[in-house]
Amino acid sequence: MGSPVQLTSPLSPVPRSQLLMENPLIMANSCTLHHVFHTPLDADFEASGFRLALFGLGCFWGAERRFWQIGASRGVVSTAVGYAGGSSENPTYDAVCSGGTGHAEVVRVVYDPKLMDYERLLQVFWSAHDPTVRNPKSDGDGWQYRSVVFVYDEAQREAAEASKAEKEREMREKYEGVVLTEVREAPMFWFGEEYHQQYFAKMWS
Repeated sequence: MGSPVQLTSPLSPVPRSQLLMENPLIMANSCTLHHVFHTPLDADFEASGFRLALFGLGCFWGAERRFWQIGASRGVVSTAVGYAGGSSENPTYDAVCSGGTGHAEVVRVVYDPKLMDYERLLQVFWSAHDPTVRNPKSDGDGWQYRSVVFVYDEAQREAAEASKAEKEREMREKYEGVVLTEVREAPMFWFGEEYHQQYFAKMWS
């Protein structure tokens, strides 16, 4: 699908104030560099030709790992964990876990469309959790662990809905339950606290 992604000057970190003006979907609290890729967590990615994907699939520690393991050479430029889909601004981990904000724990994936198809990210999404459980989880059982695909445009919506329909057919054939995953327009993305970013990579480094 093309040559490997070049992580050069277009991905230099930019001031948060500029990011907030240029793209309200990129919000506060992020640290600077990805612990695995050493690329920015905050940057004007879309101006550099990259695209965003946003998924909720249980505890974001393990979920994020599944996406960064795809690798930069295959088109994943950066990943970050955070919160989306709730009612409050600047949510904290403790507030989200309390259930009072309505946010889901999510993974934001930045990818190079020349190397990575959105459909491939959806395949990883489905394989990484059980979408027939109301709140898929690894170490918790709150509403923040719900299964959801947040879409940024109509093309992503169509791909997500088609992928969900295929997963539903698969589940019916295997008598394995009903797919409960939501497909919704991408809301504000709030970065999780620094210690949550690339959590398992930091544990093992």
